Amino acid sequence: MAGLLLAGTLAGALAPAPAAQAQDTGPRPAGCPAGLPAGASCWTGTDANGAHYAIAVPERWNGGLVVHAHGGPDLGDASDPARSVEDLGRWRVMVDQGYAWAGSSYRRGGYGTRMAAADTENVRRLFVEKFGEPGRTYVHGQSWGGDVAAKVVETYAGKGGPYDGALLTNGVLGGGSRGYDYRVDLRVVYQYYCANLPRPEEPQYPLWQGLRRGSTLTSAGLRARLQECTGYASSPGERTALQQRNLDDILNVTGIPERTLESHLRFSVFTFRDIVHERLDGRNPFSNRGVRYSGSHDDKALNAGVERFSADPAAVRDLSYDSDLTGRVAIPVLTLHATDDPTAFVEHEAAYRDTLRGAGRDRWLVQTFTGEHEHSALSDAEYATSLAALDRWARTGQRPTPRSVAASCPAFDEVYGTGCFYDPGFRPAPYASRVRPRPGGTSWPAMSAAQEQAWSRVPGVGIAP
Repeated sequence: MAGLLLAGTLAGALAPAPAAQAQDTGPRPAGCPAGLPAGASCWTGTDANGAHYAIAVPERWNGGLVVHAHGGPDLGDASDPARSVEDLGRWRVMVDQGYAWAGSSYRRGGYGTRMAAADTENVRRLFVEKFGEPGRTYVHGQSWGGDVAAKVVETYAGKGGPYDGALLTNGVLGGGSRGYDYRVDLRVVYQYYCANLPRPEEPQYPLWQGLRRGSTLTSAGLRARLQECTGYASSPGERTALQQRNLDDILNVTGIPERTLESHLRFSVFTFRDIVHERLDGRNPFSNRGVRYSGSHDDKALNAGVERFSADPAAVRDLSYDSDLTGRVAIPVLTLHATDDPTAFVEHEAAYRDTLRGAGRDRWLVQTFTGEHEHSALSDAEYATSLAALDRWARTGQRPTPRSVAASCPAFDEVYGTGCFYDPGFRPAPYASRVRPRPGGTSWPAMSAAQEQAWSRVPGVGIAP
């Protein structure tokens, strides 16, 4: 409820540009959302590609800039004018710490990591045109925005580039070609037990499509089918024996937490449909060949009956080129991840660690972890702590440690009172320990710098913006 109230407040307080002014790319003054420091100034606008954006500058500006990459992806056809506004309110702690803030809503909804990275870089350039070159510039990404921000680092932040460091929080850092394998598994395991997506009497389609093109299924309809099969929204005492067994089997086999089962299933249906039909021309980038499922009441029957499919190599290439990471990093990168993140499992950090190590760039990486249980937001005291540690590293060259970052948090918590939950000794298990690997899919990076360079020469490779 608090989040809904905040979103409503922001939408009213910081109104986006009217659609009629979509070609006006200059930032225009706007009222700041509630909660930003007194005296802060805010602007909104639309860039040349149609991406809405928001900018804030505190009265006591420290000369630094945080460029924000939002998560998702949202699935609307056009840029959402409210998204960057809402994110400014959500991460106002960065403005409170004295940094200017700039965030793009991206030019359209739907999948496209390189597109989102380009729009993030565009809003940085617009900021510079309006306010001049900042003393320091950091890129921040949360959730899928962590992948976007990591792509910004690899694409625009070479030595001498405009970025001084990156903060990646609860990031989806396994990339697209492997980072959604557990949702591929959910899609097929769910259908094996529930057989209602599609129902036998409905038009059939391969499950790797997520949903057939032209389907009118809504999120509410999806929830109804999930409830019908598993009773997930009911108390255990209200479920039938079959519903409880279906729910137990789905959760035990996939390892997905019960509280985020619906959101993961939505992704495996609606976002997969976007990836396949809208971005990859109907080609399949997913595979579950060679995967053995376990943890059910009858693994033999499950493995014999679950739908199997192999990926189209060209589709894998295009998704990989768009969203996989090479580890080619040349600036400080600090990550912060909840160990009990129910959406982007903490093992994504192991994938990112191994990616940078495989590229010989892990000296640029410091990973920190907290004992929190949510995905969309972490403690404000920890965001402030992380930003300060990153800034110190970028300015002095002195690489922090998880323990030194944790030790500095209580001073910030005296201001924010949101808690410090760092676990300096935590180390995530390998990605393959949480997500069943596909044959040949255990080495990192998933896309080497040489592959990226070679694929970049192929006309039309990747996902169109």
